[in-house]
Amino acid sequence: MSYTDEQIYAVDKADYLPVFARYQIVLDHGDGVNVYDTAGKKYIDFLGGIAVNVLGHGNKELVKAIADQAARMIHVSNLYYTEAQATAAEKLVKLSGLDRAFFANSGAEANEGAIKLARKYTHQKDAEKSTIITAWHSFHGRTLATLTATAQPKYQEGFGPLPAAFDYVTYGDLAELESKMNDKVSAVMLETIQGEGGVYVPSAEYLKGVRALCDKYGALLIFDEIQCGIGRTGSFFAYDGFGVKPDIVTLAKGLAGGVPIGAVITTEEVASALHPGDHGTTFGGNPLACAAANVVLDTVSAPDFLKNVAKLGDYFTGQLKKLAAKYPGLIKEVRGKGLMLGAELTRDDIGRDIVNDVLANGAIINCTAGNVLRFVPPLIITEADIDAVLACVDKALAKFA
Repeated sequence: MSYTDEQIYAVDKADYLPVFARYQIVLDHGDGVNVYDTAGKKYIDFLGGIAVNVLGHGNKELVKAIADQAARMIHVSNLYYTEAQATAAEKLVKLSGLDRAFFANSGAEANEGAIKLARKYTHQKDAEKSTIITAWHSFHGRTLATLTATAQPKYQEGFGPLPAAFDYVTYGDLAELESKMNDKVSAVMLETIQGEGGVYVPSAEYLKGVRALCDKYGALLIFDEIQCGIGRTGSFFAYDGFGVKPDIVTLAKGLAGGVPIGAVITTEEVASALHPGDHGTTFGGNPLACAAANVVLDTVSAPDFLKNVAKLGDYFTGQLKKLAAKYPGLIKEVRGKGLMLGAELTRDDIGRDIVNDVLANGAIINCTAGNVLRFVPPLIITEADIDAVLACVDKALAKFA
């Protein structure tokens, strides 16, 4: 039995929890940077599952690794070893410059693990050293702890009482952070580049200053690279481009190219705070997800691959700025790094309309933070793909000029 699009919409409306503001389109399959709806119409995918499909759709090596692993073993308890998990952990440790990795199922789970790890580590030094400082407009997940770490009241409303000992500062304001730091701060947790909050890139001086303040007060520095990691900025980890190393870094989204996975990576010293039974997962680090992750890690970490991402990012940024110059009354600012870019609109009421028009024109993007057109495409795009998508955006903007 197959459903028509209208039947799918009706079933979803009747049976699915209504937590997504979906677009009226049913996607059926993908190939490379393109996806196709049930009628066969092609769309250039510049959302990539929200920074997930880093190798695009239908990557042959990724598909083969998943199929081969599924035929051998999909899941086994973490009470036993698997080669896929061991090799994925080894690769992440080597790439990060840290010492220990743990696998979860999502970004929220990875951040939850990072918060637990930080609290457990600093608790050994001082039972009251528990405050986690995050930044306004951040996004760290939707579990109760990560929702509290997400300093956006609109996401927290109605879910109280929220966990205690979280505090917030303005992203990029080192003086404000310094005013909040004290000996009871367990960790400062920041997205190396803010994603959902509007694609904000900090200065290297700011991140270095945060590192120095953490060192001064014995707090841990946690970088959330769930959206900006996995090569998206032109270096494997975004923090590599700022010359700052965290005590803990979290990953998810693109790590397995579309198969659910999350990761927490940390130093040997911090990892020593956890013992058997302190943390765990049933599905995290399963052979299927890790087999997929190994393909992504090998592909994306290649120097030539990362150089191409940086090159495309420069080209994309330049073309976006030309578009902004064409529509100064509509685009306030272009910002981002690599293939994580945003164009802030001057109006808050047209973002979804523009996204819908772009969709009708044959491309997929989205609008975040109310007025920021966001581009987080597969890392395999070409300049021609960029030109094609921006032509669609151009047509959509022209309606409001």
